[in-house]
Formats: sequence, C-alpha cells, structure tokens
Amino acid sequence: MSRSRQKQSKDRHQEILEAAARVITDRGLGETRISDIAERCGVSPGLILYYFESKDRLLVEALTYANDKYYLAQARDLRRLSTARERFERLVDLSVPGLLPDFERLEEWALWIEIWVRALRDPALAKEAEVLDRRWRQSIADIVRSGRETGEFPDGADADEIGTQLGSLIDGMAIQVLMNDSQLDPETMKRLCMDVAAKLIGFALEPATA
Repeated sequence: MSRSRQKQSKDRHQEILEAAARVITDRGLGETRISDIAERCGVSPGLILYYFESKDRLLVEALTYANDKYYLAQARDLRRLSTARERFERLVDLSVPGLLPDFERLEEWALWIEIWVRALRDPALAKEAEVLDRRWRQSIADIVRSGRETGEFPDGADADEIGTQLGSLIDGMAIQVLMNDSQLDPETMKRLCMDVAAKLIGFALEPATA
C-alpha cells in the first residue's frame, strides 16, 4: 500500500472513531446503529465493518481514541505546573464533570458508562475496559511518585494502591455528579476528593477562603 493510501486509510479510520464517539454520546450505545455512524461521517455501513469487526469493537476503539485525546491534552496542561501538588489538583479539576466548562469530558464519560454497563455481560469487553482503567489509575500514581522523588510528598502507602483508591473514588463520584445527585455537585466532589487525597498522599490542604 502506498504512503498516500495508508494516510487516507488512517484518516478515514479516525473520522469513523470521531463520528462514533459523537453518535454514541448523543443516542447511547443501545440505540446506536452502524448506519447512524455511517451517515454521520458520510461513508457506507460496509466500510465501517471493514475497519471494525463489530459495534462493541468500535465502541472500545472510540473510547480509546477519546482517552488518547484527553491524555494528550492533559499532559500538555500538567507540564506547565511546577509542583506535584498543583498537578494533582489540576488532574482532579479536569476529572470533575462540569467544574471546568472549557475542559468538559462529557463525551468520554458517556462512553465510559456504556463500557461499564456492557462489560458486566461481556468478559472480552471487560478486559479491554480494565486496560483503560489502569491507565487512569497510573496517571495518579505517577504524580504521587513524582512528588515523593522531589520531597514534596512524604513516603507512605504504595503509590499504585493510592492510584487505585483515588481513581475509584473520582470515578464513582463523577457518575453521581453526571446523574445530578442533589447532594453531590461539582464543587462538593472536588472538595471531598482533595480531602481524601490529602490524607492518603500526605499534603496540606489550602485554607478555605471566606
């Protein structure tokens, strides 16, 4: 295959992923048909099945694509911060639905919910979702390690274990915020996450402003 055809194929693959993410977010996976995605990106359903063997496979790849875009933007955003404490708080800010409108992740969260629901019935899909979950928890653990290496955070519990605890906490609260829980708005979620993180990681919380 020539380079131009390889690039064309790669671009078309990406266009389908982007269209799939938008359609699944708008309609939900259960109501999404291959023909809906084909119509959104202007291709035939057969072409989509040429690139993806099933709707579940398309969902997983769409989620991975959305995650890759998010982590790339996140890495650029975190690099400008000088301390591990600042990077962790920024990570929390970026993970609270509705807290930062300019960095909204509703598309990704909608895809995640679809993955979690279907993974309960599909072991293969559950395995794929676990890989993406590990990436999220690892990003937290890496910040903890970085802070310990610079002396900003004290030594303590295993960094990977902290990543699992805090990642699970953030995920669980984010779902409640997305469901408009009357007792858990974005600001409350952030405060609770930072309070738990301060205890687990070992940093001082900033004084509350009047």
